Amino acid sequence: MRLFSSRPALRWLAPLAFVLAISGTALVATSATAERKLPTRTAEQLLVDVQNAEVDGLSGTVIQRANLGIPEIPGADENSELGSLVSGTHTLRVRYSEPNKVRLAVLGTYGETDVITNGKDLWVWSSRDQAATHRTVNPGDRPKELDRKPGDLPRTPQEAAEQALAALEPTTTVTTDSDVTVADRPAYELVLDPNDDASLIGQVRLAVDGETKMPLRVQILNVNADLVFEVGYDSVTFTRPEDREFEFNAPPGTKVTEGGQVAPRTPTEKEQEQAREKADKARSSAKIVGSGWSMVAIQKVGTADGSEPSELQGFLSQLPRVSGAWGSGRLLAGTAFSAVLTDDGRLAVGAVRPEKLYQALG
Repeated sequence: MRLFSSRPALRWLAPLAFVLAISGTALVATSATAERKLPTRTAEQLLVDVQNAEVDGLSGTVIQRANLGIPEIPGADENSELGSLVSGTHTLRVRYSEPNKVRLAVLGTYGETDVITNGKDLWVWSSRDQAATHRTVNPGDRPKELDRKPGDLPRTPQEAAEQALAALEPTTTVTTDSDVTVADRPAYELVLDPNDDASLIGQVRLAVDGETKMPLRVQILNVNADLVFEVGYDSVTFTRPEDREFEFNAPPGTKVTEGGQVAPRTPTEKEQEQAREKADKARSSAKIVGSGWSMVAIQKVGTADGSEPSELQGFLSQLPRVSGAWGSGRLLAGTAFSAVLTDDGRLAVGAVRPEKLYQALG
Protein backbone atom coordinates (compact mmCIF):
# COMPACT_ATOMS: atom_id res chain seq x y z
CA MET A 1 0.00 0.00 0.00
CA ARG A 2 1.48 3.32 -1.07
CA LEU A 3 0.14 6.30 0.86
CA PHE A 4 -0.56 8.59 -2.09
CA SER A 5 -1.31 5.96 -4.73
CA SER A 6 -4.71 5.72 -6.41
CA ARG A 7 -5.62 2.42 -4.74
CA PRO A 8 -9.32 2.79 -3.89
CA ALA A 9 -9.13 0.40 -0.92
CA LEU A 10 -7.20 2.89 1.17
CA ARG A 11 -8.51 6.07 -0.44
CA TRP A 12 -11.98 5.50 1.01
CA LEU A 13 -10.64 4.06 4.24
CA ALA A 14 -10.69 7.60 5.61
CA PRO A 15 -12.78 9.76 3.27
CA LEU A 16 -12.71 12.83 5.44
CA ALA A 17 -10.95 15.93 4.11
CA PHE A 18 -9.63 18.56 6.50
CA VAL A 19 -11.69 21.75 6.14
CA LEU A 20 -8.63 23.97 6.38
CA ALA A 21 -6.47 22.25 3.74
CA ILE A 22 -4.78 24.80 1.50
CA SER A 23 -2.95 23.78 -1.65
CA GLY A 24 0.57 25.07 -2.39
CA THR A 25 3.78 24.53 -4.22
CA ALA A 26 7.01 25.06 -2.24
CA LEU A 27 8.60 25.03 1.21
CA VAL A 28 11.62 26.01 3.25
CA ALA A 29 13.21 23.06 5.05
CA THR A 30 15.67 23.02 7.94
CA SER A 31 16.72 20.49 10.57
CA ALA A 32 16.61 20.91 14.32
CA THR A 33 19.45 19.42 16.34
CA ALA A 34 18.57 16.90 19.01
CA GLU A 35 19.79 13.59 20.37
CA ARG A 36 18.22 10.95 18.12
CA LYS A 37 17.55 7.26 18.62
CA LEU A 38 16.72 6.84 14.94
CA PRO A 39 19.11 7.38 12.01
CA THR A 40 19.22 11.03 10.98
CA ARG A 41 16.77 12.03 8.25
CA THR A 42 16.40 15.55 6.90
CA ALA A 43 13.01 17.20 6.47
CA GLU A 44 13.29 16.79 2.70
CA GLN A 45 14.08 13.08 3.03
CA LEU A 46 11.16 12.49 5.38
CA LEU A 47 8.75 14.25 3.03
CA VAL A 48 9.81 11.87 0.27
CA ASP A 49 9.66 8.91 2.66
CA VAL A 50 6.06 9.66 3.65
CA GLN A 51 4.86 10.01 0.07
CA ASN A 52 6.51 6.72 -0.92
CA ALA A 53 5.56 4.73 2.19
CA GLU A 54 4.19 1.30 1.30
CA VAL A 55 2.91 -1.64 3.37
CA ASP A 56 0.95 -4.77 2.47
CA GLY A 57 -1.30 -4.67 5.49
CA LEU A 58 -1.92 -3.20 8.91
CA SER A 59 -4.10 -3.49 11.98
CA GLY A 60 -4.55 -0.66 14.43
CA THR A 61 -6.65 1.41 16.76
CA VAL A 62 -6.94 5.10 15.96
CA ILE A 63 -7.85 7.87 18.39
CA GLN A 64 -9.27 11.06 16.88
CA ARG A 65 -9.72 14.25 18.89
CA ALA A 66 -11.37 17.37 17.50
CA ASN A 67 -11.74 20.70 19.31
CA LEU A 68 -12.59 22.98 16.39
CA GLY A 69 -15.17 25.03 18.25
CA ILE A 70 -18.07 23.76 16.15
CA PRO A 71 -21.47 23.76 17.93
CA GLU A 72 -23.47 20.57 18.07
CA ILE A 73 -24.90 19.73 14.67
CA PRO A 74 -28.53 18.53 14.84
CA GLY A 75 -28.87 15.00 13.54
CA ALA A 76 -25.12 14.38 13.38
CA ASP A 77 -25.46 11.09 15.26
CA GLU A 78 -28.86 10.02 14.02
CA ASN A 79 -27.64 7.72 11.24
CA SER A 80 -24.41 6.31 12.64
CA GLU A 81 -21.20 7.16 14.40
CA LEU A 82 -19.65 7.81 10.97
CA GLY A 83 -21.22 11.26 10.86
CA SER A 84 -20.33 12.43 14.36
CA LEU A 85 -16.57 12.96 14.23
CA VAL A 86 -16.42 16.77 14.05
CA SER A 87 -16.01 17.17 17.81
CA GLY A 88 -14.98 15.22 20.88
CA THR A 89 -12.88 12.07 21.11
CA HIS A 90 -13.51 8.98 19.00
CA THR A 91 -12.02 5.53 18.65
CA LEU A 92 -11.71 3.71 15.34
CA ARG A 93 -10.40 0.26 14.46
CA VAL A 94 -8.61 -0.06 11.13
CA ARG A 95 -7.74 -3.21 9.19
CA TYR A 96 -6.13 -3.32 5.74
CA SER A 97 -4.81 -6.10 3.52
CA GLU A 98 -3.41 -5.54 0.04
CA PRO A 99 -4.99 -5.08 -2.44
CA ASN A 100 -8.74 -4.77 -1.74
CA LYS A 101 -9.60 -5.73 1.82
CA VAL A 102 -10.44 -2.93 4.24
CA ARG A 103 -12.39 -2.74 7.48
CA LEU A 104 -13.07 0.52 9.31
CA ALA A 105 -15.03 0.40 12.57
CA VAL A 106 -16.15 3.52 14.43
CA LEU A 107 -16.79 2.70 18.09
CA GLY A 108 -19.52 4.89 19.52
CA THR A 109 -21.19 5.32 22.89
CA TYR A 110 -24.24 3.34 21.87
CA GLY A 111 -22.85 1.00 19.26
CA GLU A 112 -20.45 0.35 16.44
CA THR A 113 -20.54 1.16 12.74
CA ASP A 114 -18.43 -0.90 10.32
CA VAL A 115 -17.60 -0.40 6.65
CA ILE A 116 -16.05 -3.51 5.10
CA THR A 117 -14.78 -4.29 1.63
CA ASN A 118 -13.65 -7.81 0.80
CA GLY A 119 -13.01 -8.20 -2.90
CA LYS A 120 -16.37 -7.62 -4.60
CA ASP A 121 -18.37 -7.47 -1.35
CA LEU A 122 -19.17 -4.19 0.42
CA TRP A 123 -20.89 -4.23 3.81
CA VAL A 124 -22.08 -1.33 5.96
CA TRP A 125 -23.24 -2.46 9.40
CA SER A 126 -24.68 -0.58 12.38
CA SER A 127 -24.93 -2.48 15.66
CA ARG A 128 -27.13 0.26 17.14
CA ASP A 129 -29.68 0.01 14.33
CA GLN A 130 -29.26 -3.78 14.00
CA ALA A 131 -29.09 -3.23 10.26
CA ALA A 132 -26.64 -4.12 7.50
CA THR A 133 -26.47 -3.27 3.80
CA HIS A 134 -24.68 -5.51 1.31
CA ARG A 135 -23.58 -4.44 -2.15
CA THR A 136 -21.31 -5.90 -4.79
CA VAL A 137 -18.58 -3.84 -6.40
CA ASN A 138 -16.00 -4.39 -9.08
CA PRO A 139 -12.68 -5.04 -7.27
CA GLY A 140 -10.56 -1.92 -7.61
CA ASP A 141 -13.55 0.42 -7.91
CA ARG A 142 -14.57 2.78 -5.12
CA PRO A 143 -18.32 3.00 -4.49
CA LYS A 144 -19.77 6.46 -5.06
CA GLU A 145 -21.29 6.42 -1.57
CA LEU A 146 -17.81 6.40 -0.04
CA ASP A 147 -16.31 9.33 -1.93
CA ARG A 148 -14.89 12.03 0.34
CA LYS A 149 -17.00 15.08 1.05
CA PRO A 150 -15.63 18.64 1.36
CA GLY A 151 -15.62 19.80 4.97
CA ASP A 152 -15.17 16.32 6.45
CA LEU A 153 -12.33 15.54 8.86
CA PRO A 154 -9.63 12.85 8.53
CA ARG A 155 -10.26 9.53 10.22
CA THR A 156 -6.74 8.12 9.95
CA PRO A 157 -3.21 9.51 10.17
CA GLN A 158 -2.68 8.65 6.48
CA GLU A 159 -5.58 10.85 5.36
CA ALA A 160 -4.58 13.67 7.70
CA ALA A 161 -0.98 13.52 6.49
CA GLU A 162 -2.11 13.76 2.88
CA GLN A 163 -4.08 16.92 3.67
CA ALA A 164 -1.27 18.41 5.77
CA LEU A 165 1.36 17.89 3.08
CA ALA A 166 -1.02 19.35 0.47
CA ALA A 167 -0.91 22.53 2.54
CA LEU A 168 2.78 23.13 1.92
CA GLU A 169 3.31 26.52 0.31
CA PRO A 170 6.02 29.18 0.13
CA THR A 171 5.59 30.53 3.65
CA THR A 172 5.80 27.11 5.32
CA THR A 173 8.95 26.14 7.21
CA VAL A 174 9.40 22.39 7.69
CA THR A 175 11.74 21.12 10.41
CA THR A 176 12.49 17.79 12.06
CA ASP A 177 11.96 17.69 15.81
CA SER A 178 13.36 15.27 18.38
CA ASP A 179 12.26 11.63 18.23
CA VAL A 180 8.83 10.76 19.56
CA THR A 181 7.11 7.50 20.45
CA VAL A 182 3.64 6.81 19.04
CA ALA A 183 1.79 3.53 19.61
CA ASP A 184 4.98 2.19 21.25
CA ARG A 185 6.90 2.74 18.00
CA PRO A 186 9.88 5.12 17.58
CA ALA A 187 9.04 7.87 15.12
CA TYR A 188 10.41 10.98 13.48
CA GLU A 189 8.38 14.18 13.79
CA LEU A 190 7.97 16.72 11.01
CA VAL A 191 6.92 20.19 12.14
CA LEU A 192 5.15 22.49 9.67
CA ASP A 193 5.17 26.18 10.69
CA PRO A 194 2.97 28.41 8.49
CA ASN A 195 4.90 31.63 9.33
CA ASP A 196 1.78 33.59 8.47
CA ASP A 197 0.66 36.09 11.12
CA ALA A 198 -2.81 36.29 9.59
CA SER A 199 -3.48 32.56 9.97
CA LEU A 200 -5.05 30.86 12.99
CA ILE A 201 -2.98 27.74 12.32
CA GLY A 202 0.11 27.81 14.50
CA GLN A 203 1.69 24.48 13.71
CA VAL A 204 1.11 21.05 12.16
CA ARG A 205 3.08 18.13 13.62
CA LEU A 206 3.40 14.87 11.69
CA ALA A 207 4.85 11.76 13.36
CA VAL A 208 6.43 9.33 10.86
CA ASP A 209 7.11 5.69 11.75
CA GLY A 210 10.86 5.09 11.91
CA GLU A 211 10.64 1.71 10.16
CA THR A 212 7.83 1.87 7.58
CA LYS A 213 7.74 5.69 7.17
CA MET A 214 3.94 5.54 7.44
CA PRO A 215 2.26 8.47 9.28
CA LEU A 216 1.43 7.50 12.86
CA ARG A 217 -0.07 10.75 14.12
CA VAL A 218 -1.01 14.23 12.92
CA GLN A 219 -1.59 17.12 15.33
CA ILE A 220 -2.81 20.62 14.50
CA LEU A 221 -2.22 23.49 16.95
CA ASN A 222 -3.65 26.97 16.70
CA VAL A 223 -1.75 30.21 17.28
CA ASN A 224 -2.38 29.89 21.03
CA ALA A 225 -0.60 26.50 20.97
CA ASP A 226 -3.90 24.75 21.74
CA LEU A 227 -4.33 21.30 20.23
CA VAL A 228 -7.39 21.66 18.00
CA PHE A 229 -7.20 18.41 16.05
CA GLU A 230 -5.36 15.13 16.44
CA VAL A 231 -5.63 11.74 14.77
CA GLY A 232 -3.13 9.02 15.61
CA TYR A 233 -2.63 5.35 16.24
CA ASP A 234 -2.97 4.14 19.81
CA SER A 235 -1.71 0.75 18.66
CA VAL A 236 -0.65 -0.57 15.25
CA THR A 237 1.07 -3.54 13.61
CA PHE A 238 2.17 -3.48 9.97
CA THR A 239 1.34 -7.07 9.08
CA ARG A 240 -1.49 -8.55 7.03
CA PRO A 241 -4.58 -9.29 9.13
CA GLU A 242 -6.11 -12.74 8.78
CA ASP A 243 -8.74 -13.07 6.07
CA ARG A 244 -11.44 -13.72 8.65
CA GLU A 245 -11.07 -10.10 9.80
CA PHE A 246 -12.82 -9.06 6.58
CA GLU A 247 -15.63 -11.60 6.69
CA PHE A 248 -19.02 -10.33 7.80
CA ASN A 249 -21.70 -12.59 9.22
CA ALA A 250 -24.82 -10.70 10.23
CA PRO A 251 -25.59 -11.20 13.94
CA PRO A 252 -28.98 -12.77 14.77
CA GLY A 253 -31.80 -10.23 14.49
CA THR A 254 -29.96 -8.02 11.98
CA LYS A 255 -32.04 -6.62 9.12
CA VAL A 256 -30.03 -7.21 5.95
CA THR A 257 -30.70 -5.12 2.84
CA GLU A 258 -29.29 -6.20 -0.50
CA GLY A 259 -28.21 -3.07 -2.37
CA GLY A 260 -27.44 -4.79 -5.66
CA GLN A 261 -24.53 -4.00 -7.96
CA VAL A 262 -22.67 -0.75 -7.32
CA ALA A 263 -21.84 1.02 -10.57
CA PRO A 264 -18.14 1.03 -11.47
CA ARG A 265 -16.30 4.21 -10.63
CA THR A 266 -14.47 4.35 -13.97
CA PRO A 267 -16.20 7.36 -15.59
CA THR A 268 -17.19 7.49 -19.23
CA GLU A 269 -15.86 10.24 -21.49
CA LYS A 270 -19.20 12.03 -21.16
CA GLU A 271 -19.08 11.78 -17.36
CA GLN A 272 -15.51 13.08 -17.35
CA GLU A 273 -16.54 16.04 -19.49
CA GLN A 274 -19.51 16.75 -17.20
CA ALA A 275 -17.21 16.58 -14.18
CA ARG A 276 -14.79 19.03 -15.79
CA GLU A 277 -17.63 21.42 -16.61
CA LYS A 278 -18.93 21.19 -13.06
CA ALA A 279 -15.46 21.85 -11.64
CA ASP A 280 -14.94 24.81 -13.98
CA LYS A 281 -18.30 26.24 -12.95
CA ALA A 282 -17.45 25.86 -9.26
CA ARG A 283 -14.07 27.54 -9.74
CA SER A 284 -15.56 30.40 -11.68
CA SER A 285 -18.22 30.99 -9.05
CA ALA A 286 -15.72 30.97 -6.19
CA LYS A 287 -13.73 34.01 -5.18
CA ILE A 288 -10.30 33.56 -3.59
CA VAL A 289 -8.91 36.43 -1.51
CA GLY A 290 -5.30 36.22 -0.37
CA SER A 291 -3.13 33.11 -0.57
CA GLY A 292 -1.50 30.40 1.48
CA TRP A 293 -2.52 29.72 5.05
CA SER A 294 -4.54 32.96 5.30
CA MET A 295 -6.49 32.47 2.09
CA VAL A 296 -10.22 33.17 2.25
CA ALA A 297 -12.61 31.33 -0.07
CA ILE A 298 -16.00 32.88 -0.85
CA GLN A 299 -18.66 30.73 -2.50
CA LYS A 300 -22.31 31.27 -3.36
CA VAL A 301 -24.16 28.52 -1.47
CA GLY A 302 -27.41 29.45 0.23
CA THR A 303 -28.81 31.92 2.71
CA ALA A 304 -28.85 32.42 6.46
CA ASP A 305 -32.20 34.23 6.47
CA GLY A 306 -34.48 31.29 7.22
CA SER A 307 -34.91 29.71 3.79
CA GLU A 308 -32.65 26.74 4.53
CA PRO A 309 -33.85 23.29 5.72
CA SER A 310 -34.86 23.05 9.36
CA GLU A 311 -31.77 21.01 10.32
CA LEU A 312 -29.45 23.73 9.01
CA GLN A 313 -31.53 26.45 10.58
CA GLY A 314 -31.23 24.66 13.92
CA PHE A 315 -27.46 24.79 13.57
CA LEU A 316 -27.36 28.40 12.33
CA SER A 317 -29.58 29.58 15.17
CA GLN A 318 -26.76 28.71 17.58
CA LEU A 319 -24.41 31.14 15.81
CA PRO A 320 -24.26 34.88 16.58
CA ARG A 321 -25.54 37.37 14.04
CA VAL A 322 -22.94 39.80 12.69
CA SER A 323 -23.09 42.71 10.26
CA GLY A 324 -20.97 45.36 8.61
CA ALA A 325 -20.42 47.20 5.37
CA TRP A 326 -20.35 43.77 3.65
CA GLY A 327 -23.91 42.93 4.82
CA SER A 328 -25.13 40.63 7.60
CA GLY A 329 -25.17 36.94 8.43
CA ARG A 330 -24.13 34.26 10.91
CA LEU A 331 -20.58 33.77 12.23
CA LEU A 332 -18.86 30.55 13.22
CA ALA A 333 -15.63 31.48 15.02
CA GLY A 334 -13.79 28.22 15.53
CA THR A 335 -10.53 27.49 17.29
CA ALA A 336 -8.58 27.26 14.01
CA PHE A 337 -10.88 28.74 11.37
CA SER A 338 -13.75 31.16 10.87
CA ALA A 339 -16.79 31.03 8.60
CA VAL A 340 -19.54 33.51 7.74
CA LEU A 341 -22.77 32.63 5.97
CA THR A 342 -24.33 35.87 4.76
CA ASP A 343 -28.03 36.59 4.40
CA ASP A 344 -27.52 37.02 0.66
CA GLY A 345 -26.11 33.51 0.33
CA ARG A 346 -22.32 33.85 0.39
CA LEU A 347 -20.12 31.54 2.45
CA ALA A 348 -16.68 32.88 3.42
CA VAL A 349 -14.26 30.41 5.05
CA GLY A 350 -10.63 30.64 6.08
CA ALA A 351 -8.10 29.73 8.75
CA VAL A 352 -8.24 33.37 9.84
CA ARG A 353 -9.95 35.62 12.35
CA PRO A 354 -13.44 36.94 11.49
CA GLU A 355 -12.08 40.40 10.63
CA LYS A 356 -10.25 38.91 7.66
CA LEU A 357 -13.50 37.39 6.41
CA TYR A 358 -15.30 40.74 6.70
CA GLN A 359 -12.53 42.40 4.68
CA ALA A 360 -12.73 39.71 2.02
CA LEU A 361 -16.52 40.02 1.80
CA GLY A 362 -15.99 43.80 1.51
